[in-house]
Amino acid sequence: MHESLMLFDSICNNKFFIDTSIILFLNKKDLFAEKIKKSMLSICFPEYTGPNTYDDAAAYIQAQFESKNRSPNKEIYCHLTCATDTGNIQVVFDAVTDIIIANNLRGCGLY
Repeated sequence: MHESLMLFDSICNNKFFIDTSIILFLNKKDLFAEKIKKSMLSICFPEYTGPNTYDDAAAYIQAQFESKNRSPNKEIYCHLTCATDTGNIQVVFDAVTDIIIANNLRGCGLY
């Protein structure tokens, strides 16, 4: 998990992507939901003191990724996913549509 955070930090804050929106998929939410029932999140993140529930742990991990963004002009679209869930395709299309509209509005000075 820490390696993923470091990699995300280097990509998110790369000078070539400084104003590029990012869609972040935190995959295997089904496996994470089962694992969090058996293991404390504080094993991986000793500073985490919140409840060891799926919702709280997932929100904490999402916040860890989002906190890596150092550009106020960059949007991070984070989605917890399960690759076998066909509904994820609609999430991808919605996120991409949102990014395109926001970027076009920003280019026109309306956003």
